[in-house]
Amino acid sequence: MTAGDVTDEQSAAEGHAPHALVERRKTRRVRQAAGAAVALALLFAGAATVASARGDGSGEGQGKGQVPAASSADAGFARDMAVHHQQAVEMSFIVRDRTDDEDVRRLAYDIANTQANQRGMLLGWLDLWELPKVAPGGEQPMAWMADTGGHEHSRTDTGGTEHGGHGSGGSEAGSGADGVLMAGMASRSELARLNRLDGERAEVFFLQLMTDHHKGGVAMAEACASLCSVPAEQRLARGMVEGQQSELGLMRDMLAEREAEPRP
Repeated sequence: MTAGDVTDEQSAAEGHAPHALVERRKTRRVRQAAGAAVALALLFAGAATVASARGDGSGEGQGKGQVPAASSADAGFARDMAVHHQQAVEMSFIVRDRTDDEDVRRLAYDIANTQANQRGMLLGWLDLWELPKVAPGGEQPMAWMADTGGHEHSRTDTGGTEHGGHGSGGSEAGSGADGVLMAGMASRSELARLNRLDGERAEVFFLQLMTDHHKGGVAMAEACASLCSVPAEQRLARGMVEGQQSELGLMRDMLAEREAEPRP
């Protein structure tokens, strides 16, 4: 006897009309069927994403069965954005432990969850394409963006002031001053500073750092939308642009509530 049958018998014992039991059983069956349909839809969507990432039968950008080259924009974006996303996840976990503000913690959770999932997709595609996760031949980060002027976004930072530094370095594979790696990323000293702040000071600094981070991410995603040839990756990049631009507006409002603003 299932838990549902027990519930039905209890309902009957309590005097509920038989037709109500029938309706409950119908509702359960509909929900079970809907759940199975969702699971199948997710399975087929995953298969379609894999096929599109391989270029199988897409008819766009690549021939059937072909994969991007290691030096392509597709591979470069996947490698660089995976690193970029990893730092956003790191900063989100830091601020979660430095403040009790529910709005900031909720935003940090959303960013960490979204970007961790997207990072998994990007690294999964590199595995699928059998391409290295490190740029070949010592190629610099964002070199694949050269046609869009992406190299102009790379800046260096040696720390700056608490609310006025220009963070665009990286915490991984640090090249350049203070671990600067690519556009919008925080420097090692900025991450250390975020780890030392509490309460509203941590909230403001996080929102400023993440605003810079999102601006750099949007520029990279827009470049992929123009330069990448794998349809699934282009769609992901366009989704990143839309999502991060929306969060930029939210963070601007959250900074204003704290009588602060994005860094110049």
